[in-house]
Amino acid sequence: MNPTFDHSETAASADAPAWGAVVSMALGVFGLVTAEFLPASLLTPIAAELNITEGAAGQAVTATAVVGMAASLLITSLARRTDRRHLMLFFSLLLIVSNLLVAFAPGMVLLLAGRVLLGVALGGFWAMATAVTMRLVPPQAVPRALSMIFSGVSAATIVAAPLGSYLGELAGWRTVFVLAAGLGVASLAMQFLTLPRLAPAGATSIKASLRVLVRPGVGLGILAATLVFGGHFAFFTYLRPFLETDVGAGIETVSSVLLGFGIANFLGTLVAGLLIGRSLRMTLTLMPLLMAAIAFALTASAPSLPLAAAVVTLWGLLFGAVPVAWSTWLARTVPDEAESAGGLLVAAIQFAIAMGAAVGGLIFDTSGAAGVFTASGLVLAAAAIGILIGLKPRPAVSVA
Repeated sequence: MNPTFDHSETAASADAPAWGAVVSMALGVFGLVTAEFLPASLLTPIAAELNITEGAAGQAVTATAVVGMAASLLITSLARRTDRRHLMLFFSLLLIVSNLLVAFAPGMVLLLAGRVLLGVALGGFWAMATAVTMRLVPPQAVPRALSMIFSGVSAATIVAAPLGSYLGELAGWRTVFVLAAGLGVASLAMQFLTLPRLAPAGATSIKASLRVLVRPGVGLGILAATLVFGGHFAFFTYLRPFLETDVGAGIETVSSVLLGFGIANFLGTLVAGLLIGRSLRMTLTLMPLLMAAIAFALTASAPSLPLAAAVVTLWGLLFGAVPVAWSTWLARTVPDEAESAGGLLVAAIQFAIAMGAAVGGLIFDTSGAAGVFTASGLVLAAAAIGILIGLKPRPAVSVA
């Protein structure tokens, strides 16, 4: 456990874990991740109404990710004297404001402004979420509490894309973002009612993160993780235009395919534990390699709708194991500096999302989905080769 967190000073005693507060944190994660990926399911109508290209609309994802990356690195230093309860409430307030800005944006400028605010909320919340959760429950309940927090991510993966695209077709994409703001209101209210005061208990500096980064194997691992997440998000951000344009799917079919992706992604997180138990290195290598094969297969062929739906679902299953595998690698590689390393990984993922959406948008506007998927496959294949050759994860520590 990170030495900066002393459970004798936490808000929860051994007899009174703050489970309501944990649920409120999970709801916050659900709202943030849902808002983060809504543009991926609403790219086509956003671009049409604002009279911009789909590649330009994809930069809404880029803006969120870039700011989220910076926020994840800076927030613990900038807010080292701030009550963590107040920080969590502030991030939920930003979630509400950002969604409303997007919902009523007349053009690209306000759209990006809203997504920038979301980036601050997302990066800051994620950087603090694990540390705050560890202070809400006694040590023996931490794994259960963290699993509840990450269930918010799985739920958002299942709900955001298919429900966003379906409701966007029924009521308009602006209504979807208003509903997302409502979800933020629910998160804010529950956090206000349940989160205890949480005085600062240490801060992570950028210097500490840099010291972790230069440790043997850490820099290569972070680079490989960046490539894997970047390859995935380039694929995922432009999946709807591919299904509509290249495959000829209607909105109901797109929603169904994205729902299948989300459910498979959730199942992948469950299967990940078994795979990692056999071999963490194999899991880290095999997932991006198989995802690359899918990207190349979609590019090289003109798949029918059933086949495209099947391989997209398979992609969701494979990617479900990726965050779990990289979190496990982090815990085994840097157990003594988990908070600093965690900030690095969050920043790397946000950078990957930004690059995947930004570069993918440029490629999409010139070469279409085929060009994006080819680039995605190349990046994923390069990551898999680098992991296989250069990464040597530590084995799990057995507890007697």
